[in-house]
Amino acid sequence: MEIQNINWNYPTNMWFGLNRIKEIQKACDNLNIKNPLIVTDPGILQTDIINKINSSLNLKANIFSKVKSNPTSQNVEEGVKQFNHNNHDGVIAVGGGSGMDTGKGIAFMSKQERPLWDFEDIGDWWTRAISDAIFPIIAVPTTAGTGSETGRASVFTNEKTKEKKIIFHPKMLPSIVILDPDLTIPLPSSLTAYTGMDALAHCFEAYSSNNFHPLSQGIALEGIKMIKDNLILAYKDGKNIKARANMLATSSMGSIAFQKGLGAIHSLSHPVGAIYNTHHGLTNAVFMPYVLQYNKKGIEEKIIDIARYINLKSATFNNFMDWILELRSNLNIPHTLSEIIDDDKNLEKMSLMAFNDPSTSTNPIPVNAEDFLKMYINAFKGDL
Repeated sequence: MEIQNINWNYPTNMWFGLNRIKEIQKACDNLNIKNPLIVTDPGILQTDIINKINSSLNLKANIFSKVKSNPTSQNVEEGVKQFNHNNHDGVIAVGGGSGMDTGKGIAFMSKQERPLWDFEDIGDWWTRAISDAIFPIIAVPTTAGTGSETGRASVFTNEKTKEKKIIFHPKMLPSIVILDPDLTIPLPSSLTAYTGMDALAHCFEAYSSNNFHPLSQGIALEGIKMIKDNLILAYKDGKNIKARANMLATSSMGSIAFQKGLGAIHSLSHPVGAIYNTHHGLTNAVFMPYVLQYNKKGIEEKIIDIARYINLKSATFNNFMDWILELRSNLNIPHTLSEIIDDDKNLEKMSLMAFNDPSTSTNPIPVNAEDFLKMYINAFKGDL
């Protein structure tokens, strides 16, 4: 067997449990943050979550919420202006992936001299950054799927090129994560489904990657089982705090696991989100069975192991596929791409974008632009 030379890293301090948000001031004190900026999305402002945070801080924090569901470089630039104008010294990033990614981007970019795209996750581009000028980040996830709270990167849409780009730096990793399941109670059932399927996509693609990373492999496998045991419960009863807590933990597990790599599900989803502004978790869920079928010859033995571990009735590839399809149906996830986008005129363009996506390189079997086009067509028509 060929032995890979590879570096392993594991992330940050995570404070898990009910009402841990009341310790937000302690988190600020630990990081010497005197004047935090809360970064979130407009939806969170419709809940009492920000009030819970501010009521636990010594001084009421300013809020930046001009964040799109698929955040853009402009969102970061506007946030940086507010951050610098008010002399903030840290970020409390609150919400799902959009709020947390934007918060991380603001803390990262506030004192940089290069534009955002100069720090795309290519080679050692991250070394271009002024490392000492990156401000500390506290992440407070309110959904259970994206896993941005344990990631060293953020995803932003380039509004000019309509492409999603990954911006990376080790110091974009939040210093403290507060995992309080009570904050996920307001999450609507539809977003519970979409974000839960996002966590499943992270665990599944990490597990399927050929990179040698047994630590992440174990986390991914356990994450899949926890999703099987808890996602439907959280979807049907949003006040089931145990299911909410397990899904919140699984979200962070998925992000930790995909240090091992992602795959074609994310490669297909990123262009669709950039061009059509679809929800990322929903888009991942739509593509999941089509990519599973495409990768069958490279992952069938791994799938049999999953099926056995999560206690499916029969440990076979087909039975695992049936579970995925049934799970999507029970969560009211569409089966076809045509149900979430209006047209198929960009399929060829998106195929090239998918081929160039960073996630493509760690798909378990090679995939080219023509293969991506076939998967787009199959997903659009619903042909498995």
